[in-house]
Amino acid sequence: MVFPSLETDRLLLTELCVDDEADLFNLFSNPSVVEYYDLDVFREHSQAANLISLFKSRYEEQQGIRWAIRLKSSGRLIGTCGFNSWSSKMSNAVIGYDLLPEFWRKGYSSEAVRAIISAGFAGILPCGELHRVQADTVPGNRASESLLRRLGFKEEGLRRECGYWKNKFHDLKCFGLLRSEFSAT
Repeated sequence: MVFPSLETDRLLLTELCVDDEADLFNLFSNPSVVEYYDLDVFREHSQAANLISLFKSRYEEQQGIRWAIRLKSSGRLIGTCGFNSWSSKMSNAVIGYDLLPEFWRKGYSSEAVRAIISAGFAGILPCGELHRVQADTVPGNRASESLLRRLGFKEEGLRRECGYWKNKFHDLKCFGLLRSEFSAT
């Protein structure tokens, strides 16, 4: 099964590979990146290697997909994005994304997320044509909420203490986007 690569004006979205271990470690060892994440700050490179293996197996088992976000100009890995899970039967998926802080507020996350949502709604991914995409944020993550709203997501409610990581429960705001609400431009 060929991993689907995507391209935008400034980005290449490609499969994560073993060569990305150091860059992925750099990403997830940054406390700002994982502040709202269900991961602890990486302390060892083996954690990055394990995450690459996890993303690869989730794709091979058709449970989800995660792309490396790379600058088209240099090929440098600056983040990741993807569908953490998908259901072909229900025609829906849950997205996630992260980016190195030096690239925040430059439109890269919006550009990457728009591309993967567009691919999902167009039906060009192994999950088939999606009808709905969902995203969950931890209250207080205003940057992520702003990104979702810019892409047309609607806030659908608060799921109280729905998540558990870093030794505590977290509320999650649920955002949803239907194919009929999405504009690829």
